Amino acid sequence: MPASDREDQRPLPEIDIGAFLTDEGTVGAQECVEKLRGACHGPGFCYLVNHGIDGDLEAQVLNTTRRFFDLPESDRLAIRNTKSAQFRGYTRLGMERTNNVRDWRDQIDFGPERDVVPVGPDDPLWLRLHGPNQWPPALPDMQDGMLLWMDQMSKLGTRVLRALALGLGQQKNYFDYLTGQDPEFLLKVIRYPHVPGESGQGVGLHQDSGLLTFILQDGVSGLEVGIGNDTVKVEPRSGSMIMNLGEMLQIATGGYLRATKHRVVMPPEGSERISLAYFVNPALEASVVPVPLPIELALDAVGGENTDPDDPVFSVYGANKLKFRARSHPDVAAIHYPELVDLNGQGIER
Repeated sequence: MPASDREDQRPLPEIDIGAFLTDEGTVGAQECVEKLRGACHGPGFCYLVNHGIDGDLEAQVLNTTRRFFDLPESDRLAIRNTKSAQFRGYTRLGMERTNNVRDWRDQIDFGPERDVVPVGPDDPLWLRLHGPNQWPPALPDMQDGMLLWMDQMSKLGTRVLRALALGLGQQKNYFDYLTGQDPEFLLKVIRYPHVPGESGQGVGLHQDSGLLTFILQDGVSGLEVGIGNDTVKVEPRSGSMIMNLGEMLQIATGGYLRATKHRVVMPPEGSERISLAYFVNPALEASVVPVPLPIELALDAVGGENTDPDDPVFSVYGANKLKFRARSHPDVAAIHYPELVDLNGQGIER
């Protein structure tokens, strides 16, 4: 079965995870595990349906997102991310970069609600990523709705990781060592407007850095996924969300699972795109180790390391996260991580 898993599929495969969520011991659940493994080994992206997330809650968080972006700029800037060493809060339009090019989107970033950790001169810089969220005072009901949705997404992420562990020949709780305590999830609440005269890059071509990503999108298209030598448009489908993999799973499986490059293009004039991207990440302190794949799967692992000497993959997830965040948000890094600016980013691991 592994060889056929790698076949390109257009459009993206649809994975009905309902049977697995209902009873992991059924024949239907096992079929779901095999299809999920195939999708994650092949295109690295899929439509996920029957995922168990409350549709009314999805509509609520999308509506709340639109209400936030309709606020006056002064209310949005009350939680601007330059105030946060955790890169949390509001990123103004055009202030994030991918491949050193401006992304024409604005967004709010949320993560685990934690206390700030005292960091000594010999401690790793990424410990500063522990800390609180910023919630908009002008939209007080945002916090409760987003926290409820994030809780449901966390549970879905745990179940999907269990299905993937079984598909890789492991015990279902295999990945708990990465996410069992204080996982460093990330939620991006995003608006892609049409900006006349600019590059058209909503967010540039990239791979995600964590384990799994779930994307809840409105009815406006824009997501494009690299499949083979082509870039495939991924149209929104009612009742589904998009799921893709991050580099940590690609590295852990020697490339058997695929972290696929993707981008979002600017929507046409007169429209805007709203999406919520929930990233299932390891704990900051976690180190990813190779999965002991069964021989029939290991034979089809093509290698998962990033060999770019200017883009090292660190053993501890916190160092990798800080690398990505500092590169995407140089204005925040300059304020809260001046050591990285002085060292040209080479001091992340220390």
